[in-house]
Parts: sequence; structure tokens; C-alpha cells
Amino acid sequence: MIPSMRSLTAEEYVEAFKSFLDHSTEHQCMDEFNKEQMPNVVAGLGNGKSTINVLGVGSGTGEQDLKMIRILQAAHPGVHIDNEIVEPNPQHVATYKELVNQAPDLQNVSFIWHQLTSSEYEQQVKEKGTHKKFDFIHMIQMLYRVEDIPNTIKFFHSCLDHHGKLLIIILSDSSGWATLWKKYRDCLPSTDSGHYITSSGITDVLKRLGVEYHVYEFPSGWDITECFIEGDVVGGHMMDFLTGTKNFLGTAPPALRQRLQEALCQPECSSTKDGRIIFSNNLSMIVVE
Repeated sequence: MIPSMRSLTAEEYVEAFKSFLDHSTEHQCMDEFNKEQMPNVVAGLGNGKSTINVLGVGSGTGEQDLKMIRILQAAHPGVHIDNEIVEPNPQHVATYKELVNQAPDLQNVSFIWHQLTSSEYEQQVKEKGTHKKFDFIHMIQMLYRVEDIPNTIKFFHSCLDHHGKLLIIILSDSSGWATLWKKYRDCLPSTDSGHYITSSGITDVLKRLGVEYHVYEFPSGWDITECFIEGDVVGGHMMDFLTGTKNFLGTAPPALRQRLQEALCQPECSSTKDGRIIFSNNLSMIVVE
């Protein structure tokens, strides 16, 4: 008897996500953005204030947050940075705290963690009636898990102080994900609980809100070769991440599995390099004024 298909738990997601990061250039792609654009993005923040307020929404394990904090430190030497984090996954929060404990260069940074989803945080803020304003808010690769994307963006945009900026990092329309979600959605199981949204979906919301924004496109790839090797453990984890499903290769009907593997190989999804299959993971960095 084949076990039935089910969605990933929070712990299983962490493991599947790690296999994705290990085989993709996602973080290297963000590093490129940090190097090329972030100094300009953060240059005018805080407008001479003694404290810069930062909010990370869906910050995960904190590696990207801390890179951005260090860019802020370099751009505004001696200024105190008040960093608040909204992250529901307890394992991610624990990892983030450990990273901070091991970092000797964060003396002028204070940290407050809210182990909440973005909607729980929003509800809490509205119930308290106190609306803290932030100079910089970032939402990195997290809007796929939000119930109401337009209202979430609207709420966090309303949390910006004058001259504050909101950074949204999301999959590009040129990514393989965009093709997969638009053209081959029938290959993805119903256990995949995320929203299929790419940058144009976000810019549509921003246009409706009437706010100014800039989009920066950065290439990124994900080596999915192991996803096609029968019985490969890493490939199994990567397919779980791709489908949001526990043990997809072991529980999906063979026909569905085959259709998805065929879709992944389509030229608009992936390219082949040195015999490896590289899925397009291109990102859009959207900076909202």
C-alpha cells in the first residue's frame, strides 16, 4: 500500500529547503544584489536619525538579514539599528539567534523576535493600536506563504516611516517556476499549499496602491539533476521542496511524477550545462519607496 500524499510539516520544510539552498545559487544571487544595489538602497535611510528601525518579515534563519544589517552599518557608521524579526518557524528563529550570538560585530544592533506569521503580527499590531514605523522593511521569498498578498503588502507598506523603503524579493517572471506554475500547474499536487506568485503579480499590486518602485532582475540557477536519479535521497528532498509534498517521489502516482519530471526538463524551465540540469531560479528584487 502506497502512503497517501501530504504537505510538509514545518520541520520537513526546513530540511527540504536546505537541500534547495545547497544546490542553488539563490544566496549568491542575493549577494550580487547586496553588492550592486543595496548600498544605494540604504544610503538615505533614517535621514540623520540616531536609530534606524528595521523589520524583517519571514526572515528564516537570518543569514540574509545579517548581511543587510552589515551593509546598513557600513552606510551609517555609529547609528544604532533596531532590528525586529517576524518568523513563524521555531527552528529558523533558534538558528537566527545562534548566528547573532556568534557575531561580534553587531554591538550597535538590538534584536526583537516575533515568532509569528506575518498575518498574526499584523493582527497583533492592529489590536495594540500602536503603529511603530520602520525605515527599512524586507520580505525575502516569503509572499508564497501569505493568505492575502495585496493586503499584506499594503499593511507593511503602511508601516514605513517617511523616506522608508520596502524590499520584496520574489521569483522572476523569467524563472522556470513561472513557467511551471502557469503552463504545467496540473503537474503539481494539491498538497502544495503555497501561492504561485512571481514579480508581475507583485508589481500589479504596487501599481494599484499607486506607489513608486524599481525592479532589479538577477539570474539564479538550481541544479536539479538528482531529482531524476531513482532513489537519490537529495533528489527526493528537492522534489519535496519543489512540490511542497512529503516524499513526493514515493507517494505520487507514477503518471504525475513522470509528467512533472518531463515539465522540469522543458527549455523554458531548465537548461543543460555539462550534463547537469539547471532549473531557472531567477529573482526579482523590488524596492518600494
